[in-house]
Amino acid sequence: MSQKFEYNTRYPSVEDLKIKARKRIPRFAFDYLTGGANEELNLARNENDFDNILLKPQYLLASDEIDLSVELFGRRYSAPFGVSPIGLQGLMWPNAPEILAKAAAENDIPYILSTVSTSSIERIAEVSDGKAWFQLYHPTENKLRDDIIKRLQVVECPVLVVLVDVPAFGLRYREIKSGLSMPPKMSVSNILQTFACPTWGIETLRHGIPSFATLKPYMEKGLDLAQLGQFMNKTFTGKVDVEKIKAIRDLWKGPLVLKGIATDEDMQASIALGVDGVIVSNHGGRQLDASESSINSLIRLASNPEYKKNIKIMLDGGIRSGVDLARAHAVGSEFNFMGRPFMYGVGALGAAGGKHTINMFKTHLYQVMKQLSLSKIADFPQRLQSIL
Repeated sequence: MSQKFEYNTRYPSVEDLKIKARKRIPRFAFDYLTGGANEELNLARNENDFDNILLKPQYLLASDEIDLSVELFGRRYSAPFGVSPIGLQGLMWPNAPEILAKAAAENDIPYILSTVSTSSIERIAEVSDGKAWFQLYHPTENKLRDDIIKRLQVVECPVLVVLVDVPAFGLRYREIKSGLSMPPKMSVSNILQTFACPTWGIETLRHGIPSFATLKPYMEKGLDLAQLGQFMNKTFTGKVDVEKIKAIRDLWKGPLVLKGIATDEDMQASIALGVDGVIVSNHGGRQLDASESSINSLIRLASNPEYKKNIKIMLDGGIRSGVDLARAHAVGSEFNFMGRPFMYGVGALGAAGGKHTINMFKTHLYQVMKQLSLSKIADFPQRLQSIL
């Protein structure tokens, strides 16, 4: 018997949501969402390299009832995927962090709030019933880091994710041209684009101009755009290294995850530091255009049994369907995160977009498991045919 997940059948794919969202989001904000570093070659690799993973069905095999759920850090989630952290979410669609955090909590999947998103730690903890994870951009000053961690402890955040792959902000040509680099500026062109997207404009007026809500307590009041850019550059200049992770590990007693791991050297260092998990990622192709795709990094790292014994290996980047989720699990991912697909969902469907996108992916994945005669997520490696 097939399981039914309710979603808007006019938008059965990520591409359908993207096409609709492009019409409703001003171009400068949509370019920020979809763009990558430099010539955007790695952005394309992230998606295209999934095509090299082939799965094998076993049609004559009897199969049990399908279970999409997985256990992660002592909690069972309804599906093996969650919502990636994205900066400036409220710019791309007003109130997006709250929409997605609430939908994720109600549907039992994790949502990760970014330090540079547009809702605060406390507000997202409230709307998610304390279930939301948090991604830390490591501040230049340890005092600020320590205060953010204290706030996370007060709201009993379940998992802390530390971003490690932004030693410098990526060179993104689309953002430079649109004025969304640091310091940001609002050009005449950008203002005109907002008039072409009236629903976005009305919702922005209703929810307020987006700001870095988590960072507000540390900012001077009344900063203009240039001063905001200077604050961000000053506050988050510098890279994450082993010593900084050691300090966080001492402060944070809950599950600790590093996001942006892509090499054996960094994986070995993560294990030595006592980290609980890594999210293999290249920042959505937004940092280093000459690096390999996230899925190819994961294939290499997850093939090492010593790593799998010592740490949870998860994936972020390039997933655009339930088939991609199946491929990721077949090559060793234990959990997956997606950012752009969920933002396309809220851009296309507003407040309904979070639940829609969750159920759309569940429908995709359920169908693939039926096709492969699989009942559990952990069994996907048995259906890996080849990697071209």
